[in-house]
Amino acid sequence: MNIQIFGTTKSFDTKKAERWFKERGIRFQSIDLRQKGMSRGELDSVLRAVGGLDALVDPNAKDAAALRYLAFEADQIEKLLENPLLLRTPVVRNGRQATVGYCPDVWDKWE
Repeated sequence: MNIQIFGTTKSFDTKKAERWFKERGIRFQSIDLRQKGMSRGELDSVLRAVGGLDALVDPNAKDAAALRYLAFEADQIEKLLENPLLLRTPVVRNGRQATVGYCPDVWDKWE
């Protein structure tokens, strides 16, 4: 498994996800979205895996409402690349598979 956990250090769910993988002895790479966002390829892969923007965007994020006013999905994706803090966390990737939020039931099936 090649697990990547995208989140922030202040996110409770990100900490829970990291702890879940640590407890099972599964190695992972932790990426802080405040320091480094997702690449275009990573974001596209996650979008395909989770079923689109609605699942990926945090409705409680500071500028999330601004995304709704962008007419084209391509513009919304560009905004997410510019401001990765609009993403719901944690985003957990395992190759082409991905989840958004704390989803241990799904991660169990990855093992």
